[in-house]
Amino acid sequence: MDPEQGTGRRFTSQPEILPPGIDPAPAPPEPRGWYPPPQPVQRPRRHWASAPATYTLVGINCAVFLMTLVLSHSAAGPTFEDNLSYGLLCNGGYVLGGEWWRLVTSIFVHFSWIHIATNMWCLWNLGLLGEPLLGEFGIIAAYVLTGVAGNLLSVTFNQRLPGPAGGTLSAGASGAVFGLAGVLLMLLRSPLLPIPAFELKKLRRSVWYFALLNFIIDGGLWLAHTRLQIDNMAHLGGFLSGVAFGIPLVPRIGAPRDTFVRRRAFAIGVMVFVLLLIAWGLRAYYKAAVAG
Repeated sequence: MDPEQGTGRRFTSQPEILPPGIDPAPAPPEPRGWYPPPQPVQRPRRHWASAPATYTLVGINCAVFLMTLVLSHSAAGPTFEDNLSYGLLCNGGYVLGGEWWRLVTSIFVHFSWIHIATNMWCLWNLGLLGEPLLGEFGIIAAYVLTGVAGNLLSVTFNQRLPGPAGGTLSAGASGAVFGLAGVLLMLLRSPLLPIPAFELKKLRRSVWYFALLNFIIDGGLWLAHTRLQIDNMAHLGGFLSGVAFGIPLVPRIGAPRDTFVRRRAFAIGVMVFVLLLIAWGLRAYYKAAVAG
């Protein structure tokens, strides 16, 4: 018996395979205001191969901390005196006296478990966001160059005669981390990124919140004259140099490879030239001050 018999309607089914030349009946239009249900988004799993440069930088920082931990014979972490004897800290007197390597080594040195844990957490998050936009070489160059720029600004405001008392002792990856934040603020403004505008706005807001919150904490510790002081000049120098580094860049995502590589090389070249020029000027001023 026809299941539709007695209802006044006749049921006809559409064959699964139609003869040639016969189109299937058009589907009825969807009601107004109807949208297809959202499909679940599968986020890519994070592993070292997705951001090798970021994990390499984190690994180097951790390895240096463990090395200084062993050399200091203290489970609590190395002290300023320990690291100073290793020749790793940034110090205005020593740097201007000719030990320029401290500008680089100090951005991989930390003094306590909290110090390295907070810096590595920030580096990991900003690196995973920035490495797809900068590339592996770009993220390492941005970390080193902005970290050195932060140290140079710190030396500029704290230069004194050579020796342990020759200026502020500073170390840590935070200047370079602020530099990565500055670079990201510029790259996340690019219209080339295949990301909805509201998502880009949220990402930029998060980076701004990170920078502003840390600057507020830095200022609070400085005003309170606590025993532990944060090198505000290193943070400011890293952030401003990161903004300058990111201005000529285009993100790797969405841009032609040749354009991206050319602009990245230009940004790195200009940054290296400016840092060398600042270092030469500081050295000349220092020599004149000592001679006078």
